[in-house]
Amino acid sequence: MQLINSYGANATIYQLDDMSNGQEVDKALQRLGLKPSIPAVFIGQRLVGGAKEIISLQIQGRLVPMLKEAGAIWV
Repeated sequence: MQLINSYGANATIYQLDDMSNGQEVDKALQRLGLKPSIPAVFIGQRLVGGAKEIISLQIQGRLVPMLKEAGAIWV
């Protein structure tokens, strides 16, 4: 979250523990192949993955273009 916020994007965070259907969401994320299921990062309604995938996108220089394409940043 800090990395994404550092580019000026405002992340929306959903805490599964605070959601009435949090367990269902967790199971659905696991079925999508996210292990562990949290954090699950979506950029522009697209499941990107977890923290490792975000760091990998940053290293590859692909995170900022994804954020721009999603309209999350305008730089």
